[in-house]
Amino acid sequence: MVYENSEFVSQTFKAIDFSNCSFRGSQFVDCVFENCNLSNVNLENVKLQNIVFKSSKIMGLNFSKCNKFLIKLEFNNCVISNSIFSGLNLKETKLESCQIFDSDFFDINLTGASFENSDLNGSRFDNVNLKSSSFKNARNYYLSPVKNNIKDAKFSFPEVTSLLDCFDIKIV
Repeated sequence: MVYENSEFVSQTFKAIDFSNCSFRGSQFVDCVFENCNLSNVNLENVKLQNIVFKSSKIMGLNFSKCNKFLIKLEFNNCVISNSIFSGLNLKETKLESCQIFDSDFFDINLTGASFENSDLNGSRFDNVNLKSSSFKNARNYYLSPVKNNIKDAKFSFPEVTSLLDCFDIKIV
């Protein structure tokens, strides 16, 4: 099947290996990717509107290359690694019960986003609007409250103490 310069509306993709495919110039609207491998997929100028990723492998994706108009994503129980989420408006995005390793969140609006029950080991946040976001039961995150807006965000104890790491202090 050709995935470049194509349009997909209200489709569910189940257990498909898309690794190293190119979605360049395509449009996906109201689609679900379930148990798919999306490693190293080319997202150049791709429109992603109301897309849900369930139990999928997302490795090496550069979401900042997507068409930014009306982008809306949701991730549930996914393995996300070495991916880039920068320069996007992803208000109220759910990234729940995911392993989000070594991924970059730079210059992005994640107001009201949910990282609940996710492991964020090695992921980086810089100049991110996380106002009213939820990190309930999230772990292994490193967020500088100086470099990111965390007003009204929700965190769980004891992981919330990691917010002090940027100050190079010791809690005794």
